[in-house]
Amino acid sequence: MNAMPPEGKVGARPADRTDMVGKALGLLVLLGDEPRGASAAEISRRAELPFSTTYRLLGSLTRDGFVDYEPDGRRYHLGLRIFQLGQRVSNHHGFAGTAMPILRRVTEQTGEATILSVRDGLHHLTVSKVDGPQTFRVTSDPGHLGSLSTTAVGKALVAFGEDAEREKLLAELPLEALTDKSVTDRRAFRAEIEKVRRQGYAVMDEENEAGMRAVAVPLLNDQGHAFASLATAVPVFRLDLEGLVAHVPLLQEAAAELAARLPQR
Repeated sequence: MNAMPPEGKVGARPADRTDMVGKALGLLVLLGDEPRGASAAEISRRAELPFSTTYRLLGSLTRDGFVDYEPDGRRYHLGLRIFQLGQRVSNHHGFAGTAMPILRRVTEQTGEATILSVRDGLHHLTVSKVDGPQTFRVTSDPGHLGSLSTTAVGKALVAFGEDAEREKLLAELPLEALTDKSVTDRRAFRAEIEKVRRQGYAVMDEENEAGMRAVAVPLLNDQGHAFASLATAVPVFRLDLEGLVAHVPLLQEAAAELAARLPQR
């Protein structure tokens, strides 16, 4: 068994322990962005932590099941403990038991992928997804953090967020150029969000990923603010924008049903 790191000794200051907890959580977030795993050296560089600190934290996280270590490749991955906690959070918010049957019903009617997202700071977080029966698979899996400015789900969350939050995002949200169609001009982005508010839905036409389109509607709480968004995503060769927008009434009906059933944040 490895020795307890100095930060974990009895008598360590509470601020030191809190700082190490924050660093450990930061490592988990970094590993979440590495589906193929990463070495301790790679994680150390990305976290901007000393290698010795990173190695000790990874050892503790591995012992507790939050991280898995692959000896052959000397790489670390998120462990099953993270999956278990994620499933509990999903169940707590109703995303598994309540949302999935509705998402499946939408996919059965559209023949395309259906995605449910919430806002997580400056990103959207995919919480549930049902792939369409087609061979083409949408890559936004549950747990994926994506752009608020280049995605349909993200724009719907911004447009129908609380007034103060929306203004803050319009002024400060990083406008990423993920494709040559991404909106990076702040004035143009504001105009796009105003359009989304007027029409009640948001579209993405290859702004986030070349070859993909999506349309999204908000899930509104009792105050009329979005606490989630629901989207249909398709490859461009299968459906044009007009055909995609034709799914809006179906999405709005499903969104209203979800808003009535899911806990509102």
